[in-house]
Amino acid sequence: MEAVVHFDGLNEPVNPGGVACYGFVVEFDGKKMEGNGVLGAGMNRDHTTNNMAEYTGLIKALEFLKGTIGRDAKVKIYGDSQLVIYQIIGLYRVKSENVRPLYHKAVELINEFKDVEISWVPREQNKDADE
Repeated sequence: MEAVVHFDGLNEPVNPGGVACYGFVVEFDGKKMEGNGVLGAGMNRDHTTNNMAEYTGLIKALEFLKGTIGRDAKVKIYGDSQLVIYQIIGLYRVKSENVRPLYHKAVELINEFKDVEISWVPREQNKDADE
């Protein structure tokens, strides 16, 4: 089995601050599943960033997959955040204290799958998750 994941996050109207939201689309076995949510609003919104929202989208997608498919499935992950993708694959260091726990959680979840490929894509190729 192969699963394809697209994830995204945003923080508007200002960054940091604003309202942070995430979304993901997972395709497997001919099915297309979507998820989304709000990471920070109200009291927490002064501390949220778009990078935190992006990581949350990735984490929520991986948690969904973990509960849906076996660890032997091939997982292809795509996101339009160069920072998140490049941190996950080791090209960039994780400098932000707010992002570090999210990074570690994402890596932990990725490591639960046997075969994972993660790639950056331009925003135009990530439209489903962006919506």
